[in-house]
Amino acid sequence: MQPDLTPYGISGVRVLRNPSVPALYKLALDEPGCSLADTGALIAMSNAKTGRSPKDKRIVDHPANRDHVWWGPVNIAISDESYQINKETAIDFLQTRERVFCIDGFAGWDPHYRIKVRVLCVRAYHALFMHNMLIRPTPGQLAEFGDPDWVIFNAGQFFASSRTPDLTSKTSVNINFTTREVTILGTEYAGEMKKGVFTVLNYVLPLRGILTMHCSANEGPSGDTAIFFGLSGTGKTTLSADPKRQLIGDDEHGWSDTGVFNFEGGCYAKTIRLSKEGEPDIWNAIRFGSVLENVGFDERTGKVDYDDGLITENTRTSYPIEFIPNAKIPCIGNHPQNIIFLTCDAFGVLPPVSRLTPEQAMYHFISGYTAKVAGTEVGVTDPEATFSACYGAAFLVWHPMFYAELLAKKMKEHRASAWLINTGWSGGAFGVGQRMSLKNTRAIVDAVLSGAMDDVETTTDPTFGVAVPTGAPGVPSEVLIPRQTWKDKHAYDATAAKLAQLFNDNFRKYADRAGPEVLAAGPKAS
Repeated sequence: MQPDLTPYGISGVRVLRNPSVPALYKLALDEPGCSLADTGALIAMSNAKTGRSPKDKRIVDHPANRDHVWWGPVNIAISDESYQINKETAIDFLQTRERVFCIDGFAGWDPHYRIKVRVLCVRAYHALFMHNMLIRPTPGQLAEFGDPDWVIFNAGQFFASSRTPDLTSKTSVNINFTTREVTILGTEYAGEMKKGVFTVLNYVLPLRGILTMHCSANEGPSGDTAIFFGLSGTGKTTLSADPKRQLIGDDEHGWSDTGVFNFEGGCYAKTIRLSKEGEPDIWNAIRFGSVLENVGFDERTGKVDYDDGLITENTRTSYPIEFIPNAKIPCIGNHPQNIIFLTCDAFGVLPPVSRLTPEQAMYHFISGYTAKVAGTEVGVTDPEATFSACYGAAFLVWHPMFYAELLAKKMKEHRASAWLINTGWSGGAFGVGQRMSLKNTRAIVDAVLSGAMDDVETTTDPTFGVAVPTGAPGVPSEVLIPRQTWKDKHAYDATAAKLAQLFNDNFRKYADRAGPEVLAAGPKAS
């Protein structure tokens, strides 16, 4: 049964609702910018925009949500009048196409909290992408889908008018919490749809007491759940992909009164410099049904060059989660026993592992720290601290402290332990010390998840105040106390003080909402 789009102002066009994957392939390969990889994956180009446009995201300012939104550079306001101009522009574009894809699916594996999402788009690759990323309804669920909770109008091939008030470019991604709509203009990057849904969930689910998290999650043989937070380069994907444990999800989750659940029906992974040896699960998932976005490839053979960053370093693949052999389906887990914050400390002063109090967990959750090093980004030659609130500042709607308070509440209710694990440098900063070995980091993670670290004797780090275990199974004890690994102890002290000051400087923007216990949980800069 085809949906009636006339309530949206769309009529007289051919509507293709949830086409099969082969049908989407056939239609996509007739479009410019799409090709077939030798693995069977669909290669697609997003044209001018090869990443998200965070400066062009707008939240509709409405009295019903005005006091809830964390307004600022992450959530920029747009008036309802300007939003209506953008929405009419998008609908006019969709209305003039010969066909419109309608992808209906769910966001959230827990049926008590999932939302129904409808995506209206023109490019077949966008339809396949959201077929992968949303949770796919069964035929019975699709027949009874009814009206969606949220609608995405993706008219990304058409530009917004730069003369529209509240806009600064011809790209505009708008979220309207009152009408429950997302409108996309001026960008064909598929990730805008995925992250638009995540932003929606980051607003609506906390209203129901659910902590929304930009994290991965897995489950052990005994049913113990662990969640992993970490920015790019910290090892989140590698460390959460454990053959001994089932993958609940790799990117977006909620923590409800009954446990953890994945928001998505698929994975969206970076592929730049991907190798079969380094990421075998991702490598093997790139087959028929997957989308490869903006990759370099041989047009004659379809062979992909994963080292090719000519179009963008942000090359990506999207695939259904069932393409991962040890995925847990449905993607739901128990309350987490362990919460792991991953950081790649290129300053080389954070311990390889430390245990956090709930207040310290709030502090480090809000800080969301890692460090860029030379080679990570053009122009970066020395360690550079990076902070992203809640490890996903770009997708938050409420103030970060709101999410942190939810985290601490759930930690205390369900007796979850929090750990800060440094996958960065030891024995000196980048350029002097050495990167933590993956073998040692895996041993630490295994020890944490097995419970072997629960009763280990600890010492308090004098600068960062965290409890540092003095022993870990399979890990040389001399690497656990970072100051002992530095030849130049004065250099260590100075570098630790420098990083502590960077933490404190960053946290000032949140201090007005933080209680004294959280403020006291931060590092002590000398």
